[in-house]
Order: sequence, then C-alpha cells, then structure tokens
Amino acid sequence: MTIIKSLLALLLLTLPLVSFTQNLEEKFDALLQEKYKPDGPGATVLVAKKGKILYHKAFGLANMELEVPMKPDNIFEIGSITKQFTSVAILMLMEQGKLTIRDEITKFIPDYPTHGKTITIHHLLNHTSGIKSYTSMNLSEIAAKDMTPTEIIDYFKNEPMDFDPGEEWKYNNSGYIILGYIIEKVSGQSYEDFVEQHIFKKLQMNNSRYGSKSEIIKNRASGYQTKDGYINSAYLSMTLPYAAGSLMSTVEDLHTWQNAINTNVLVKAETIQKAFQNTTLNNKKPTHYGYGWTVNKVNGTPSIEHGGGIFGYTSYQIYVPKDDVHVAILTNCNCNNPTEIAIQAAAIAIGKPYDNKTITNLPVNKLKKLIGVYEFEDGAIRMITLDDNQLYSQHINGGKVKIFPKNDTTFLYENSFSEIRFDTKNEKIEAVFKNRRSASKGIKTNKPIPADKVAIKVPENILKQYIGVYEIKPGFDLAIKLDNGKLISQATGQKSFEMHAETETKFFVKEFPVALEFIKENNKVTHAVLHQGGQKTQAKRKN
Repeated sequence: MTIIKSLLALLLLTLPLVSFTQNLEEKFDALLQEKYKPDGPGATVLVAKKGKILYHKAFGLANMELEVPMKPDNIFEIGSITKQFTSVAILMLMEQGKLTIRDEITKFIPDYPTHGKTITIHHLLNHTSGIKSYTSMNLSEIAAKDMTPTEIIDYFKNEPMDFDPGEEWKYNNSGYIILGYIIEKVSGQSYEDFVEQHIFKKLQMNNSRYGSKSEIIKNRASGYQTKDGYINSAYLSMTLPYAAGSLMSTVEDLHTWQNAINTNVLVKAETIQKAFQNTTLNNKKPTHYGYGWTVNKVNGTPSIEHGGGIFGYTSYQIYVPKDDVHVAILTNCNCNNPTEIAIQAAAIAIGKPYDNKTITNLPVNKLKKLIGVYEFEDGAIRMITLDDNQLYSQHINGGKVKIFPKNDTTFLYENSFSEIRFDTKNEKIEAVFKNRRSASKGIKTNKPIPADKVAIKVPENILKQYIGVYEIKPGFDLAIKLDNGKLISQATGQKSFEMHAETETKFFVKEFPVALEFIKENNKVTHAVLHQGGQKTQAKRKN
C-alpha cells in the first residue's frame, strides 16, 4: 500500500509538469506553424529552460526542389551569430595573456591607416570603431571571389572613417574581419582551425563548422531568397563573411554552446560578463551592445541576444539569464525573419507572454483628447493623430503607425513590441513611449501637427528610370517596379509599398518612416540612398 501511495504522489506531482509542457508546446506550435508553411522554406527551433530542452521541432522544407521536409538536426549558415564565437575566441586569448581588450589594432596591423585615431579591440568588438563596414560598400563586385583576410582588410581600410572611435555606434562587419585576423596572428592558427579545435571540438559541437559551398555537408538545408517568388540564394564565397559570419551550426549545437557559456567551460565568469555588458560611448550613452551580443529585454526581463542574416539564411538566438531560458531559431531563407518569433517564444517560456489583446470600444472623445505633438526626453518628437476612429503615432518626418488600445491608457504599436502609455490626469497630458529595452517620458505640447507630406506627380518616363534592384546589404535587396503609373518598392521577404514622390528624385512611404532618394551619375541612376531612423544607407543598383 505504501508503494502504491508513493506512486500516486509521484503521478500527481508529474501531471502538472506534463500539462505545463504540453501547454507550452501548443503555444510554440501556433507561433511557428503560422510563420513557416509546409510547402515553403522552413526553420528549426529549440527552446530550453535551466539547461533542459522544452521544445525542439522543424517546419517547412529543407530543399524545395526535392520537397525534402526540414529536420530538427538540419545544418544552416548562422550569419552574424558567428560574432559570438569570434568574441569568445578573443576573450580566450585575453585570458591566456596574448592580448588585451585595450590593445590598439596597430599592434597587430602596424600599417593600418587609423588617421591618427586610437582604435582598440574594444572598439572592434562593440561596433564603435568608426571603420567603414565593407558590407556597406559594393560587395556584389567581390561576392563570388575567394579572398584572404588581408585582402578583405585591404578592400576597406583606405575608406574614410564614419566617425571617431567611441563617438557613435554603428553595426560593423569590418571590425570582426580585423578581429579574425588578430586571432590568427596571435594564435598562429587560421580562424577556422582555432574555432573548430578550441571551441567546436572541445564542446563536442559535432555539427558545427566553418562554412563551405563546395564541400558535401550532411543535413545541410538549402538556402533561398525571394524575387517574384522563391529562388535559390545567390552565391557568396565563404571567405568573405569570415569571422563576422562564416560559421554553420544546428539549434542543438547552439544549445550546447549556450550551456558552455553559462557554465564557464571556455572562459571565466568574470571574463564572459565583459561580452554581456552594455558598453557605452565616449559621452557615456549606452550602445545596448556588448561583445558579440546585444543587450535587450524580453517583456521587461534582461536578455542577451543576436541575429544573423546571410545569403539564403536568417537566424536569431536569445538567452534570458534570470530564468535560464534559451531560444534558437535557424531558417533557410532571407524571408520570414525569425526575430519576432524568437522574442515571443522567449516571453512565453519565462511566463511573461506579450499581451496583444486589444479593445475596440474606446469612445472617440477619449481618442481625440490624445491628439497632438509630444516631445520626449530622449529628443524624439511624435505626433498622435486620429483618422476614421483609428489612432496613429508618427515620428517626426516618418510614416504613420497604427496604435491599438490595450486598455484605457496604454496603446500597442502595430507589428511591434513597442507601446505608449498616456496620463491624462494632469493639466498637460504626459506619455511614456516604451520599446523592448528602454522607456522615454514625453509631454503634449501646444504645437500644431505638421501637415502631411504632399505627393507630387512625376511623369512616367522619369519613374521608369528608377526601375531595378538595389542592394541594401548582402542578401537584402530593394526591388523597384512600376505598376499602373505607380512606383512600387519591395524589400526582400517583405510586403510591397507604393512610393510617393516628394521631388522628382526623392520618394517616401506613407505607412512607415522611410524615404528613398535616387542618385544619378552621368545622367544614369547608379544607386539610391535609404533614409531611415536618422541614418543614410547607400543601396547600389544591381540591374
């Protein structure tokens, strides 16, 4: 009888855990099945908590031409998640006394043109060096070319610097190319050999490796991109992404990697914390980036994470230290970016799912009260407008974004994790804009709402000059088409939008804050400049 009672007690204890796991599985299934369809490019997904795997599945196709279903152990190019491995390799060498984070790069590349500036390994690791990122240059001209690390460095080193070291933060692949070269020079091994011998082999990450297009790689998922439907991804020599994005892996191996990081197998606890710090600029403003990891939050809980994008593949990985939750998603298309899904999955796993429920019955008089121009402490200016009983938020010089009421005071931004909360109790209405990692207070001013941009009519013969494909970054293009006299833009893997003419050469999108300016040389359109978030990105015309 005692044995039976013990078994019953054990069963009662186990049932809630089984129910909890099944409930999580259903939620994860709903997320992934909506995003990755059975007849399209797919994804592998892993969710773990306290080192144990809660969820591990595959969706879609690993090979569309042969209709091969995706398997959980398929191998993908992981793109910029590679930067975590490069960062840890540098920290391993630091612990061995072979370098310091404050070493100047001229210690390793004496003839590097620093323009009299001090550029350190720290600046390379956290994207504050100011060096021109080679992926913002004309990468298409070298994409198929095998190059040595020195040749890649020579390709970008004489470009003007974007800013002085430490003055700004700008994502930079060139910095990680230099870091790979430093690893080789200090260790006496190639970057590939160092990572494979000292990390992959040591951790028994048996399905991880330096990427190759020519070798037969068992369980490799084929890569795809979109261009009037799915096509095979463009060729990219794996010598080019190098220490910035050359590695291949599986979600299981990334789980092994995360566990090794958590248990300090490769470097000490105090050392790895350097990679997770929220580094600052010279003016002490946070970069929200450490060394190979971004610093963020999942519904208010601190997280460290990183994504990757490379020809034919996208990836995202999140770790929430407080709850010991790890999420990794790898996909075989530069469409259907997994970032949002990974964030939502992590939020579910820590028991703090994002609440996307909205109410639709707020009285119009309450909505009207919120209309106005708001100035925020971080310098942002947002206009709140009302059109046909729908409230919109619009960043100055940007497009309108729908906001939906979560309750009487809080509104959720469409297709975003951002929200804005209004306080109408005081004489002047206050607002708090909150994104994933920070919040900023604002106040409603008496300033009038600026008039919407007025689109002008541009002759069709001029619009035809802009038709073509423009490369924003490797694997991510902007296609410009003409449809019934309207200029249409479509970014890789995204919806298409009409471009409205502000001038004959500059166009804007009404739905979100972006503008595109076409540049001519010798009376021929050679490239475009993308204006978004206060930054300008050159997009070279490919055809």
